[in-house]
Amino acid sequence: MPEKVSQVPGQRAALIADLLTLAIFCGFLFFYGLGSFGLVGADEPRYAQIAREMLARHDWVTPILNGTAWLEKPVLYYWGAILSYKLFGVSDWAARVPSAAMATLLVFSVYLFLRRFRPGAQLDGALIVASSVAIIGFARAASTDMPLTAMFGIALLAWYAWLETDERRWLGIAYFFLALATLAKGPVAPFLALLIIVAFCLVLRDFKVLARMLWLPGLAIYFAGMLPWYVLVQIRNPQFLRVFFLEHNLQRFSTNMFQHKQPFWYFIPVLVISVLPWTVPVGVALFRAIRKLFRERLQTSGTFELFLLLWGVLPVMFFSLSESKLPGYILPAIPAFGLMLADYLWQKQKHARRVPAVVVVIHCLLNGTMLTGALLVWYWISRVRPIPGAVVAAAIVGGSIALAMIAVILLRGIATLRLMTMVPVVLGMAFLLKMGAPVMDAHLSSRTLAREISAMEPTPAPVAVFGVKRDIDYGLNFYRNEQILNYQQGEIPATAHLLIVPEGKIQDAESLAPGWKALPVGSYKPQKLEMYWMSRVSPDTNSRLSPGSK
Repeated sequence: MPEKVSQVPGQRAALIADLLTLAIFCGFLFFYGLGSFGLVGADEPRYAQIAREMLARHDWVTPILNGTAWLEKPVLYYWGAILSYKLFGVSDWAARVPSAAMATLLVFSVYLFLRRFRPGAQLDGALIVASSVAIIGFARAASTDMPLTAMFGIALLAWYAWLETDERRWLGIAYFFLALATLAKGPVAPFLALLIIVAFCLVLRDFKVLARMLWLPGLAIYFAGMLPWYVLVQIRNPQFLRVFFLEHNLQRFSTNMFQHKQPFWYFIPVLVISVLPWTVPVGVALFRAIRKLFRERLQTSGTFELFLLLWGVLPVMFFSLSESKLPGYILPAIPAFGLMLADYLWQKQKHARRVPAVVVVIHCLLNGTMLTGALLVWYWISRVRPIPGAVVAAAIVGGSIALAMIAVILLRGIATLRLMTMVPVVLGMAFLLKMGAPVMDAHLSSRTLAREISAMEPTPAPVAVFGVKRDIDYGLNFYRNEQILNYQQGEIPATAHLLIVPEGKIQDAESLAPGWKALPVGSYKPQKLEMYWMSRVSPDTNSRLSPGSK
């Protein structure tokens, strides 16, 4: 009895310490510096603006962009962003909070799952998932990818918990989070879940599992969770089924209508990068799982390893068949590789076996190289050739960290692998946020450009663009909170306005606007853009008006 009494406080203290550790790392990796650089790409500002317009209209059903229904994606991210805006106000960093919060929920769920089913591996697994490059990147992005990944990952963990325990509460939780995953990105969530589970049952030749999981209360939870929004949005927008299911699901997969054509092998390098800094040991764990599957015929003791293998590999294989490919498509598979590595390390420690020294050395050298690259990020983004002194200094720092990692891991054992790997991750992130964020803001976001426009205009005026990337169009849309008209789409404001064009392209733009005169007013060198004040030459003009012009 005394031993039990003393053990409980010790376990509780360890649990509290682990949870605090996870909270600190998630806070730093996912939340710290969320607004250090502006929204990048076309998706981030577009999704952020949709949530803002839904909030302004008090509409929790129909996604709206520039006053028009935008039906490409379901609503879960927008709901999260609306709540974030209500709590913190409308801003770019507030638009990223939902993804950071859902990534944190995923990491804590991984910890609690492993604590129950792989005690001893829980902190390793949670931190490996949290520190993977793809998880960090999408956790800090205003997009639908992390909401899908978090909800999908928790659903699969709950499903496996049900398989292990036969407790239906876990199956109910699985159905609930699968419903949220369906609200995050649509039918891809239940399709991938079924693909993985059916393949799992096929390999084990156990089809009774499929019959048992068709539990009516669980199905009721799923449909009650996801169906109301799909019904309401279809009632309010009769075009929803065509736009969402046919164009942005079936046609996106089967055609290149959205111009994201990539080779069949595209997701192999994407996967290699996504699981950094753990690529080398993940590769070893993956090879071990595949060899075990084909050579040893997995028995009951290996079902978890098989489940993780299918969870990781099948989404990558499936999306490799798609005509349209983007890096975020395979994000739902990334937690499986982190869990697979945690299970591999747990098995090694459990049987007192060492990870091969060559694996440790290559892993540490790769981490040192990553840190060296992070220290030179200013040059990469600015597209400036690094000065030799900077390269040497960065290489010395990265090399020193790599050598220290090798020494500690080989001398103290595999238990230090997680701790030592987090060192270059934290240092690299800190440097990226401190030194890389300003240059990313200038070169990749429209935030600084929007500020310069606001500073130069005596009174607010319409803004139009010609020949720029969609990033600029949607970025200015969010930061100015107004529709940005596009000359190439026949959208020319009816009144005097500011026009933004790539360097040297003003004559091409003027050819689309007879009767308008361009006066140069400035430039934005980081993104090689020029700004012109466009005014009418005479009242009589044949300029085309945009549908929303006044």
